[in-house]
Amino acid sequence: MSKARLEAFSDGVIAIIITIMVLELKIPPGTDLAAIATVTPVFLNYVLSFVYVGIYWNNHHHLLHAVQHVHGGILWANLHLLFWLSLFPFVTGWMGQNYSAAAPAALYGGVLLMAAIAYLILERLMIAAEGPNSLLARAVGSEFKGRLSLLLYALGIAVAFYSRVAAQLLYVTVALMWLIPDRRIERAIKNRER
Repeated sequence: MSKARLEAFSDGVIAIIITIMVLELKIPPGTDLAAIATVTPVFLNYVLSFVYVGIYWNNHHHLLHAVQHVHGGILWANLHLLFWLSLFPFVTGWMGQNYSAAAPAALYGGVLLMAAIAYLILERLMIAAEGPNSLLARAVGSEFKGRLSLLLYALGIAVAFYSRVAAQLLYVTVALMWLIPDRRIERAIKNRER
């Protein structure tokens, strides 16, 4: 099966997710700079979630360029990932409007954790379909950064009930780890083309 349809569908869903998130931003009440302070937590959470969606979009793009074909299991794994990403607008808004509460910060981390697990499942299914000596398998390797991300998300969820600031710092740390697109796949594709 061609991967072009999967990529186009995923790009469309991700674009809609970003659109929904930005539509959740409300105009601050008032016309002075002090009015901006009332929406700062919501805006900062939007920025963090936008960065996360961008990270997933970038890495998903690289992932699809490293494989030749997709099958039904990969399509379902991709939908599983998109499901968790589609919850970003909800948890972003809830955490932004209740920035001092533990439950929204923990649920935000839970959605981040589940999206990361879904991405790893998608990646593993693609590697299985392409084979252990495939370009993707060689590029991904041991997936240390992915596994570390899972650990930091789980830690953030637990910490949220004691310090929502510490939890959010853990989520920001993971985003910073992935801010630069994963170069492993990009390098492997360039080496293949040579």
